[in-house]
Amino acid sequence: MQIKVAHAVTPNGVIDDAVVTVDGDRIVSIEPGGGGEGTLWAVPGFVDTHCHGAVGVAFGNPDREANIKAINYHRTQGTTTIIASTVTEPIEKLEEQEAVLRGLYEDGEIAGIHLEGPFLAEEKKGAHDPSLLCDPEPEFVERLIEAGGPALKMITMAVERAHSEEATRRFVEAGVHVAFGHSNADDVVTAQSIGWGADIATHLFSAMRSIHHREPGPVPVLLSDERVMVELICDGIHHAPVIAAMSIDAAGPGRVALVTDAMSATGIGDGEYLLGELKVEVKDGTARLVTTDGSQGAIAGSTLTMARAFEFVVQEVGVSIPDAALMSATTPAKWHGIPDVGELAPGKFADVCLVDDAGVLHGVLRRGEWVVAP
Repeated sequence: MQIKVAHAVTPNGVIDDAVVTVDGDRIVSIEPGGGGEGTLWAVPGFVDTHCHGAVGVAFGNPDREANIKAINYHRTQGTTTIIASTVTEPIEKLEEQEAVLRGLYEDGEIAGIHLEGPFLAEEKKGAHDPSLLCDPEPEFVERLIEAGGPALKMITMAVERAHSEEATRRFVEAGVHVAFGHSNADDVVTAQSIGWGADIATHLFSAMRSIHHREPGPVPVLLSDERVMVELICDGIHHAPVIAAMSIDAAGPGRVALVTDAMSATGIGDGEYLLGELKVEVKDGTARLVTTDGSQGAIAGSTLTMARAFEFVVQEVGVSIPDAALMSATTPAKWHGIPDVGELAPGKFADVCLVDDAGVLHGVLRRGEWVVAP
């Protein structure tokens, strides 16, 4: 198969008037000489490392095929590689969810498991059930590592909780990335946690202390430390475009990962849903917890897709197509050590997204097969 495009984003730069040659599930070559036939950009297939589900399905659902249905939806939106995220649940239920997702990891359907909770701060719980939050006691840590096995790739933690240093070091030893998030820690404790091995920031700005010029909080530390990758949910809801621009400028595209944090309502629309044990209402595309007194609840994930995130950073934030490709594919793939994805290069999987100059998605190739034909 040969794909002729106006531009191809490769690790060595942009190739204009390019031909991407694919054999089976791999890229064979990317060369100039397309004859001026292509009008689109070829960028690496999107890599979403924080995603909770779609089309009415939350990842970890005991029905394997339900999980596949959610995965397949995200593939139509350009996500050729996905890490499946869970939310706070009792340890026993998390173990059951890990077992389901571990099977999908072993089958190559997902690139790993991300546990968002239960070791989170009550003050920054967001859309997590406060009654289920707990300290990362050694027994709990070992049970989650055992249940996830090699599929467990990341866990979000409030690093100020008791046993956090021990837990962080143990997770890192087991090959699990510890992500700072849903935390009330100040800048000092944040810096300490990076020293323990925490190297990702879960949805930067959300569910953490805000920046103040005398009380800086965690954000400046996370943005300025070269050991940390920061997640951004670029949907125009979680933070303003100018904040995304500031963050990308501070950390550089090589330390920023675009993520969706998408929940089960993604791909369906407005209505009432469950996120873990909590009721969520989606209205005009924004997901919020349902409160007993009718007040506005906390933002509960998103209904974002990687296609929309890519388009948003190009159109609203002013990011170039190559930098958007870095943040939506290359950076998260490299940071998480996911092999053979995240770059358009010979020998890599033939995972390709075709976008126009405005960043709008027009085609998705995964493992050499069209999910969405241009």
